[in-house]
Amino acid sequence: MKRLTSALTGVMLMAALLSGCSTTAASTPPASATPTTAAVETPAARTTIRIASLKGPTTMGLVKLMSDAKAGLGKQDYQVTMYGTPDEIVPLIAKGQVDVALLPANLASVLYNKTKDASGSKLEVAAINTLGMLEVVEAGNAVHSIADLKGKTIYSTGKGASPEYVLDYLLEKNGIDPAKDVDVQFTSEATELAATLATKPNAIGVLPQPYVTVLKSKNPAIRTALSLTEEWTKVTPDSEMVTGVVAVRTTFATENRAAFNDFLTDYKASTTYTNAEPAKAAPLIAEAGIVPSAAIAEAAIPACHITDIEGSQLKSTLNGYLTVLHAADPASVGGSMPGDDFYYSR
Repeated sequence: MKRLTSALTGVMLMAALLSGCSTTAASTPPASATPTTAAVETPAARTTIRIASLKGPTTMGLVKLMSDAKAGLGKQDYQVTMYGTPDEIVPLIAKGQVDVALLPANLASVLYNKTKDASGSKLEVAAINTLGMLEVVEAGNAVHSIADLKGKTIYSTGKGASPEYVLDYLLEKNGIDPAKDVDVQFTSEATELAATLATKPNAIGVLPQPYVTVLKSKNPAIRTALSLTEEWTKVTPDSEMVTGVVAVRTTFATENRAAFNDFLTDYKASTTYTNAEPAKAAPLIAEAGIVPSAAIAEAAIPACHITDIEGSQLKSTLNGYLTVLHAADPASVGGSMPGDDFYYSR
C-alpha cells in the first residue's frame, strides 16, 4: 500500500502551532453616555474567517458565499483563497494561517491524528461538502468493469488523499493488487492529469468532476468508463463515499463559535444556491477560474455531488466511510479512527 504524501511529514512538528493565531476582530467600545441619554452599544465588528478551498467542487459550493463576501453581504468577513492541491493547504492549517479548510475527507482524519495531544483535538470537521464525483475515464473502449483495469497503466490525482485510497480499496475488493497488478502514476493536480489524458491515446485516468466535464468538452473521444461512486456502492452498500469535508481549527471554533456558526449558515445557503440555481451559479464558478466557461460549469454541477451534511448525519456518514478505509489501510486515516472530538456540532 502506498504511503501518504511527503507534505504531511512536517505536520507533527507544527502541531503545537495549530491552536494559535485566531483572527477575531476587536469589538467597538460602547458609545459614551450623556447625563440625559442612556448609553447605546454599537454592534461588534465582524470576525475575519480565513478559508482555504480546493479548485473544484468544494469551491463550486462556495461561490455564492464568495460573491456575497466581496459585496460585503456575508454575516462575517470571509476571506477565501483557492489552492490547486491539498499539499498547499496542510502547512497553512498547521501554522494557524487559515481558520477553515475544505479538504479531502481522509486527509482531515490524518491531520486530526497527527496534531491531537493530551488536551484533545486541534482540528474538527463541521460538514461534508462533496460525495462521490470520481470517475474512471478513457479515450477508448477497453474498460467496462474494475476487473478490466488489471494490467493497465492508470493516471490519477490525489496521492495520499481520497482518490488514491478509494482506487486501492476498489481494486482490492475486485481481486486486483494495487502494488502489482496495475501501474498507477500520479500527477500533481487534476488539470495536469486532464492534459495527460488529452494527449495520450487510449490513456486511462481517475479524474474528479468538474474536470471530467472539462476534458470531454475538449475531446469528444473521452468517455466515462466507470463511476467510482457506483463501484463503491457495489462492494460497500452500507456506507457512502465521502470525498470532501469542511474542517476548522478547534481553537478558532472555540473562541469564535457564533461567527463560525454564521459561516456554516452562509455556507449551507451557498451550496444550496449552486445546486438549485446552476444557471446563476455557473458564471460565478467560471469567474473564479475553476472551469473555462459558464456552460461547462452548469453542465458539471449535477455530477459534482455538492452537499452540506452536518450534525449527527455528518458523524454517521463520515465515520462509516473512514471505517472502511481504516479496515483496508489504517494509514489512510492517520493510523486510528478519530474520536468524538473530531466532529463539530453547532
